[in-house]
Amino acid sequence: MLAIQRSPAVGVQKTAASCRSRGAAGCSRRPPPAAAAVPAAVAAAIARRRRARHTAAAAAAGSEARSTAPSSAPAEHAEASLPSLIPHTLEQLEADEELQALHARVQQQGQAALTREEAKQRQRSLDALGVQPFAQVLQAAGVSPLVRKPTAIFQLNIGLYCNQACRHCHVESSPKRTEMMSQEVAERCVQLMEASASSISTVDITGGAPELMPQFRYVVREARRLGLQVIDRCNLTVLLEPGQEDTVQFLADHQVQVVASLPCYSAENVNKQRGGGVFERSIRALQMLNAAGYGQPASGLQLDLVYNPGGVFLAPPQSKLEPAYKQELWEHHGVTFNSLLCLNNMPIKRWADQLVKEGKLEDYMRLLVDAFNPAAAEGLMCRDTISVGWDGRLYDCDFNQQLELGLPAAQHQTVFDIDSLEELAGGRIAVGSHCFGCTAGAGSGCQGATS
Repeated sequence: MLAIQRSPAVGVQKTAASCRSRGAAGCSRRPPPAAAAVPAAVAAAIARRRRARHTAAAAAAGSEARSTAPSSAPAEHAEASLPSLIPHTLEQLEADEELQALHARVQQQGQAALTREEAKQRQRSLDALGVQPFAQVLQAAGVSPLVRKPTAIFQLNIGLYCNQACRHCHVESSPKRTEMMSQEVAERCVQLMEASASSISTVDITGGAPELMPQFRYVVREARRLGLQVIDRCNLTVLLEPGQEDTVQFLADHQVQVVASLPCYSAENVNKQRGGGVFERSIRALQMLNAAGYGQPASGLQLDLVYNPGGVFLAPPQSKLEPAYKQELWEHHGVTFNSLLCLNNMPIKRWADQLVKEGKLEDYMRLLVDAFNPAAAEGLMCRDTISVGWDGRLYDCDFNQQLELGLPAAQHQTVFDIDSLEELAGGRIAVGSHCFGCTAGAGSGCQGATS
């Protein structure tokens, strides 16, 4: 029988030691190119927001104060001192020979072929370990059947374009990705929100960097109009991008919960995983969010941070790592937040590629299998979450989405195939070898630990 991890303290010690290795506190950046490739849809959305801000500022201030920035854009001067991160990210991508080789394989073989090969590699690792398929492991452990409950969380991936290209990214986002949700798909998602009011409570918006997508503010406004909680999965650095000067205030005005990525509290570890200069920008963005009330007592503005491991080990218990995060960020940067979510890295896409390159895929799969936790399986997010891709396709979770593992029901493949999310209740959930990542240790899902 599979062993359930009983003592995660080793992971906590390893994580704490890793994060305390501060290295270079500063962030070195080469001068970025003069221009960056920005998709036309993103550029148009930025231009519209700038025009709207300028018009509102002029109307509010009158001719006497036309040269004064409106006070409703807090800390706008902070963003102005930093150029866009996109040119630097593109430079790093061009300098990464392994990533360039991967992109060449995608062009030659197609993403679907690489995804199939990735699945075969995971399965070979499990075969070598003598492990049964995930569904059989669940059944042998007495876990309740994986079928859909009424949908409570409606997760929308509205595009893969991003100003970063993180090494652990299971979505493989970057400034080179151009896939974005259309207005037609966004409007259909809003219609489903309205039709599913009896069960849905939360709209979870992700990407890419969702704030850069043309449909982001439309979806936020419509979801809040319907009285739904909205989560913005934010990479933080996007808040300092040109054209995003009023995004913090927009989020606060609509009481959007911000779930922000910060895989460590040291500059060295964050920059290694997410790219040079990211830590400095992330801290500045957190300070901006704090200034707008996020993470502050009784403000009603929720700010949660997300940790994920920087190596071949599991995420430690949230209750163990959160105090260290809060102490380090407050003492060194004056930053406060509400909760820390600890997520395991899923053995897919960029993280899987890195494991294969280092010859550690089998070791990581053994780690996940040995730490299988039936209690975590009972709380899997896929039981009450539905994930929508940028193109309107339906999936059981964001990870299945990136593997193009659609819903088992042939009649329920896109948002245009259903009239309400209630139609999906009772359906079987699609699983694969990657699912061991969600059931290891304390469990892992978009909302944090699952047990």
